Amino acid sequence: MRLPPALIGHTEEVLREILRFTGPADNTLSRYFRDHPRLGSRERGVIAEAVYGLLRNKLVYTSFAESGQGPSMRRLALLGLADAAGIEALGGLSPEESDWLNRVMQIDRDMLPAALRANLPAWLYERLLERFGEEEAQKLAQTLNTPAPLDLRVNSIKADREQVIAALAEAPILAEPTPYAPLALRVRKKPALQNLPLFKSGAIEVQDEGSQILAQILGARRGEMVVDFCAGAGGKTLALGALMRNTGRLYAFDISEKRLAKLKPRLARSGLSNVHPVVIAHENDAKVKRLAGKIDRVLVDAPCSGLGTLRRNPDVKWRLKPESITELNTKQLSILEGAARLVKAGGRLVYATCSIMEEENESIVRKFLETNTSFQLVPMQQVLDEQKIPLQMGDFLKLVPHLHQTDGFFAAVLERNK
Repeated sequence: MRLPPALIGHTEEVLREILRFTGPADNTLSRYFRDHPRLGSRERGVIAEAVYGLLRNKLVYTSFAESGQGPSMRRLALLGLADAAGIEALGGLSPEESDWLNRVMQIDRDMLPAALRANLPAWLYERLLERFGEEEAQKLAQTLNTPAPLDLRVNSIKADREQVIAALAEAPILAEPTPYAPLALRVRKKPALQNLPLFKSGAIEVQDEGSQILAQILGARRGEMVVDFCAGAGGKTLALGALMRNTGRLYAFDISEKRLAKLKPRLARSGLSNVHPVVIAHENDAKVKRLAGKIDRVLVDAPCSGLGTLRRNPDVKWRLKPESITELNTKQLSILEGAARLVKAGGRLVYATCSIMEEENESIVRKFLETNTSFQLVPMQQVLDEQKIPLQMGDFLKLVPHLHQTDGFFAAVLERNK
């Protein structure tokens, strides 16, 4: 079925705004779709896919766009739409545009220069080369430029994994257990889940397997006092509450009331009553200080560059500047030190990010340990063995998309010894 010619104009218009990189692409798309309610669900889906495909492959597409005639933004829109829906589905093409598209879509991208194929800003590609070497950096870049799979977490308070697989199959939605997290499922394609009874009842939540592993390594137990220090919309909070079997006390701290508001409907569905959302002003808030030395386990999923999530948020790589990471480093260390005050003797603190950059990860942990001698690093392999997670790691958890099929995550487990 051919797409209406007007779709090219819509894609061009929203792309022009997104490529200014003044805010997250998903927010811009959502606002555009709200402002154009006559666009159908198929049309919205194709536009979104075209935009995200272009953001992932921006360097290659820009070089292709330079080879054609007419306005470059229209050519970029055509390349995104051709990749998303196929050239034959596009209505409103001139014969010249059809010829040009057919020509460029047949170019063997494997023959392009490595730096172009990586589709990353030059500064970021150079850092990946330093850290991983050329072969590994290319594999990582190629994986980051593909869409992420859809992972679910089974809410063990309401169902088990086999029950959910069977219920999804009736939908019919094919879901398979993932290799590492014990309650994770990977779904084929991207079905709409919001109207499923499983989703409405809180038996499933959308959550990347890597994020589920972070919750797991905290090791939260029944009856404990636990804090999710940067809870956001609460995906890990809900996973922790279920691991605690709805006992004990679980605080969800965040500086954003708006983010915590998104937790409320999810919390209502989940069946958990042990979660207490708390808005804090900063890491040294009086609400934090009141709990100093009383908490068994603290999870710090620190604000970070988000470079491990480029499959979901490809615009991040173009919006981020190297100096932004330096600014984040100061904040990351400050948050870690603020959260550490909560931990009681014998308690554990997990520092985590969804970044693949050493300066946001190992460097922060090492700086923290230099000045906080009451904490020691617990080797990650020991923690993974305790939790029966079949991963091989050294001192730290380092999940990378091309090896583990998760988002990019880092984590360190720190134990208070006095």
